[in-house]
Amino acid sequence: MTTSIRHIAKLAGTSVSSVSRVLNNSGYASPELRDRVEAAIRKLNYTPSKDARMLRGAPSRMIGLMLPSIDVPFFGILAHAIEQELFQHGYQTLICSTAENMDHEARYISMLLAQRVDGVIVASAFGSIEHFEVLRGAGIPIIAIDRELNGIADDAVMADHEEGGRLMARHLIGLGHRAIAIVAAPAHSQPIQLRLQGITAEMAKDGIAPAAVAMAEEHSFAEAYRLARELLASRPDITAIIGTTDISAIAAIHAVQDRGFSVPNDYSVVGFDDLPEAAYVFPRLTTVAQPIRNVGQQAARLLEVLIEDQQTGDGSRQAAVVKVPVTLIARDSTGPVRSAKKPL
Repeated sequence: MTTSIRHIAKLAGTSVSSVSRVLNNSGYASPELRDRVEAAIRKLNYTPSKDARMLRGAPSRMIGLMLPSIDVPFFGILAHAIEQELFQHGYQTLICSTAENMDHEARYISMLLAQRVDGVIVASAFGSIEHFEVLRGAGIPIIAIDRELNGIADDAVMADHEEGGRLMARHLIGLGHRAIAIVAAPAHSQPIQLRLQGITAEMAKDGIAPAAVAMAEEHSFAEAYRLARELLASRPDITAIIGTTDISAIAAIHAVQDRGFSVPNDYSVVGFDDLPEAAYVFPRLTTVAQPIRNVGQQAARLLEVLIEDQQTGDGSRQAAVVKVPVTLIARDSTGPVRSAKKPL
């Protein structure tokens, strides 16, 4: 029976991805782990056939880009930035929209393997997923984007989501708001959870907590609008709403106005992303700006470095998680708290 890296992983008591790191000398592996893997390799008489990357043949100059959705403006902008950056360096991009579905992810991974991609950039909706190990086992470099993919991708490029949450909360607290509600979606998103952590941590400094948190599984204008309407009806005491994305915040503005109230005179609203729509909505949206294009460009460049290092056999670089700074842009949708609200 042919020995595979799965047999090595089992004997060494570790994961396939860890064995791959040792074999390809890519990413961090502790001395103790490296000793166990190398001992298993010797015991099983495993001989890599010029390494997994050589088995794939000549570089294909193709990159896989896996995103939860491309009909969400954020991911559309991100995909465009990555594709343009890679194209300028001679790569073609295969864009896979996984619909936040685990089975879709697995099927796209099989397709990317068949296409012999040189690398993959992925924003997984599910965190550390075992089916990505087949990419690592094949020696394909992986960059996680917008969120970490622990145990699979050693390198990640993302905005500082937690700091963005702190900025949103601090801005509203500085304007006198203490009854602050949150409209968040999708609930399973790692970036959304990090933003919520930042919001609650910053509010706790002032001895307060969110007045209400409305979570949705689906990230859509319609769902955020519904949640915001319910909040406004059930919690007349709130004075501000945080949308964990610009889409959620814009939906909240519509919900406020449709109930006969004014933004920001009656309710302040803040978002996250700084999509183009943030400057077009009325009133213009106060939001935390994450440099979407810069995040995409940095991920593409980092993947290019990983591919080059692999092709030259240079395994000296250390894995990195790059957190790109965010800034708050104050526009017209936030203002000082008012003690009484009167429908228009």
